[in-house]
Amino acid sequence: MKKYTFKQFKKKSGTLVPFSLKKDIPFRTKRIFIIYGNRNFVRGNHAHYKCSQFLVPIYGSIHVEYENKKIKTIKKINYLKKQGLLLKPKTWCKIKFKTNNSILMVFCDREYEYKDYIEKYSHFLKIIGKK
Repeated sequence: MKKYTFKQFKKKSGTLVPFSLKKDIPFRTKRIFIIYGNRNFVRGNHAHYKCSQFLVPIYGSIHVEYENKKIKTIKKINYLKKQGLLLKPKTWCKIKFKTNNSILMVFCDREYEYKDYIEKYSHFLKIIGKK
């Protein structure tokens, strides 16, 4: 997985962080959604067969625990660093909000498809050849 850092333009009145869907998002975006969460709540806890996701923290601090065939790790992302995290298909992802009122924006390269979800961790491990 790769972290991406965004440009920012600071003024006395505040900061602007622009996103170009062609330049800043590492794939052609087909769907965007926002997740709100409070401290220590977990979201995600699944993988996708085909969908890539690009996570951008809008507010708060968020820990993203992810696993694929090669790696199992936790990345800490927060809105102050102006960074995004790319999750490729067949990556198990568990999102834990570390601050109250956290907001995470997710860009996807596919439309919503129920059949694309891998919801059982044991099944995911079989798919990636770890069980």
